[in-house]
Amino acid sequence: LTKRDAGATRANVVSSFTIVKGTMVEECYAALAAWDFDRTKRQNLDHVREVNLVGAKSQTWLRDVGKVLNRRFDPAGRDRPLTLLAKAGWGLDEWKPALLWHMTRDEFLFRDFLVGWLYPNWAAGAHRLRPEELYDFLREVGRRGGVTEHAWGEATLERVAVGLLRMAADFGLLKGTAVREFASYHLPERSFLYLLHAFRDAEPNPRRLIESPEWKMFLMEPADVERELLRLHQFQKLHYDVAGSLSHLTLPCDNALDYAGRMAA
Repeated sequence: LTKRDAGATRANVVSSFTIVKGTMVEECYAALAAWDFDRTKRQNLDHVREVNLVGAKSQTWLRDVGKVLNRRFDPAGRDRPLTLLAKAGWGLDEWKPALLWHMTRDEFLFRDFLVGWLYPNWAAGAHRLRPEELYDFLREVGRRGGVTEHAWGEATLERVAVGLLRMAADFGLLKGTAVREFASYHLPERSFLYLLHAFRDAEPNPRRLIESPEWKMFLMEPADVERELLRLHQFQKLHYDVAGSLSHLTLPCDNALDYAGRMAA
């Protein structure tokens, strides 16, 4: 593990705090569903704490929720689509995949774990996963571009490994408790459509979009993505044409924000 470089961006910061605290799925949903765009971020976070919007059972947990929300999201900015989907009343099963992707845009370690460790184990047919199997991967996070504020002792290493596996379970990728196993995971249709818009915002080329490593976070291979595109094309939910090496993809909305806005209308 390497110490944080003064010029490092937030996207490369390895935070044990947010991993140990976990996904906070229901707390994040409650806070963002009640978010008031006419207030500042600080005013919204103060409101979350003052009325205990998230139903925290202790002041300590309520304080930690505020810290994680502050570090994890920019609801008025790039996380506005995620906020709109919560305000639209999407069920947690549909909303969680969007939450996962938005979280990983700034949580380097969680994304690194999903793409660089969990997916390869899934692709290799691994059955049972134990925290200690993650230790070597975590020790080498600096080689993959991650930066930490201080070195991790063995106790922190264990808590982070347990936390990462628990987070994957929270999103339905794994099942079990002491020993984790891969679950049968499938992206809900509207979640898949939202992610298509979000990924296309960064990568307009259809072929490169299908082959994007982002799909690995949802245990999907390019063939799985293309199969779903063809299915949605058949039901006229989008337009997808393939002719040799050329492909054309037309989505319902211009971008992820427009799609989320339509859901919230």
